[in-house]
Amino acid sequence: MPRWKALPEGLDPEVSEFTSQLRGLVDRSGLSIAAVSDRTGYSKTSWERYLNGRLLAPKGAIVALADVTGTHQGHLTTMWELAERAWSRSEMRHDMTMEAIRISQARSALGEFSQNPVGGSGGSGRPGGSGRPGGSAGADAPGGSGGRPAGATVDFGVMRGPGAPSVPQQRGPGGPPRPGGPSPAGPPPAGGRKRGRRRMTIFVAGVVGAALVTAAAVLLTDIGGDGGEQTVAESPSPSPSSSAPVLPAGVKCGGDACTGKDPEEMGCGGEFVETVASATVGTALIEVRYSKTCSAAWARITQAAVGDEVRITAGGETSGQTGEVETATNAYTPMVASPDSAGAKACATLASGETGCTPVR
Repeated sequence: MPRWKALPEGLDPEVSEFTSQLRGLVDRSGLSIAAVSDRTGYSKTSWERYLNGRLLAPKGAIVALADVTGTHQGHLTTMWELAERAWSRSEMRHDMTMEAIRISQARSALGEFSQNPVGGSGGSGRPGGSGRPGGSAGADAPGGSGGRPAGATVDFGVMRGPGAPSVPQQRGPGGPPRPGGPSPAGPPPAGGRKRGRRRMTIFVAGVVGAALVTAAAVLLTDIGGDGGEQTVAESPSPSPSSSAPVLPAGVKCGGDACTGKDPEEMGCGGEFVETVASATVGTALIEVRYSKTCSAAWARITQAAVGDEVRITAGGETSGQTGEVETATNAYTPMVASPDSAGAKACATLASGETGCTPVR
């Protein structure tokens, strides 16, 4: 059975090449993934994701792997930088594809909404028709009633060419048409009336929309005059804890959002972490690891035995996060939010029953 799984389809070629190089380093070192995890301080789960192309390893993990395998650190980080840029481009392409899909859906929806709901109609609005709603070409021929009571009628005739006006003719009861009668303008074709109503509706809607946009702009820029400006000036500024921190690339959480999360998967380890306190309990070493970038702390235990536990607390709280040594000789806890490292404390309970904690600064 092969040691490595096939890389995901669609993985960027540069990311695929870099992942294959990492696999080659691990193979040449003769180390298992558990041993790589033990020696680099990154979890076994994280290394499985890195080596199977599901997640790009952080720079700290790459530096640690170079130290473990005796690889030139500069060369490996150069390849990591190429892979990191390729990974970012892939994420950008994915975002642009999703945005294009949303734009296409929006255009389709708006196109259906703006289609003309009024259907075209009847012979009265077509050239060559009778020129009257409900009439026919021969309805007013001599001897025909045309559906009207006997009396004088006005026949507007048929348009005989582009732009040719209809000349009204007065007709007596039963008699031939006579010129010189009244010449009122005839009723417009039904299609023309509908187009006129549509134009008027569109014009009114545009005027109303422009008025609403103007009113909204005025309200947003100068709401309440001087009083509004004074209210804005006197409103309290948001506290630092409520404002979203600006995080470096690769870091995925900060403050309270990090509580309970894996520090390596969230990008808080590597170059963004330092050991701020340590203590020896039996043969095990426990450490308080603190990331100022993530405003979070966690505990790590090394040189331990299976069954040993380590816990991290911060800010005087008794509850915290716990990690247990299961198969290797080290383990670490999930993170707890901490604005600084002063109140963070790591405690260990060994399988032998011995306990101990790091000093609180």
